[in-house]
Amino acid sequence: MKKVMTKKIGISLSLFIWLINTAVFSQHSPEITVAYVHTTELLNVFPEKEQATQQLLTLSDNYKKELLLMQNEYNKKYSDYITYQASLAENIKLRRMQELTELENRMQKFMELAQQDIENQEKGLLQPLKEKIHEAIRAVGIERHYTVIYDLADEGIAFVSPSAIDANPFVKQKLGIR
Repeated sequence: MKKVMTKKIGISLSLFIWLINTAVFSQHSPEITVAYVHTTELLNVFPEKEQATQQLLTLSDNYKKELLLMQNEYNKKYSDYITYQASLAENIKLRRMQELTELENRMQKFMELAQQDIENQEKGLLQPLKEKIHEAIRAVGIERHYTVIYDLADEGIAFVSPSAIDANPFVKQKLGIR
């Protein structure tokens, strides 16, 4: 009888210690929750994205029309040069060749500037949308108590919990870096 009683006390004591350890461990070690988003997909369903895309297409069309005018001017001058080159004096030939080269350079410069402008306009139009998405990801991460949210669009981390521990100082210390 004494053995049975001792055994019951031992089991109860073991169970009690296990419960205490589990409770203490769970308080000090929060649950790690990992989530993911796909920011490109989010951006594509943003209502303002369609308007931004339309503005960019209009800008691109305007540049294409202007480039077409320049190409037509070049083609006419080139055609005239080919047609009349045999009857032209050498100085006139050189001047017309120089004009053609200058037109080619202007068209090339125009295309570069147009591309830069379109890229800058795209950044200007889409950056506020990307910032809204980033803010929403951060808010969702905090509200839902996610530890980390990965972005499948760029394989980066889109959110890290404010309670996450920055391990850089420890790694620097391990590497002997100040």
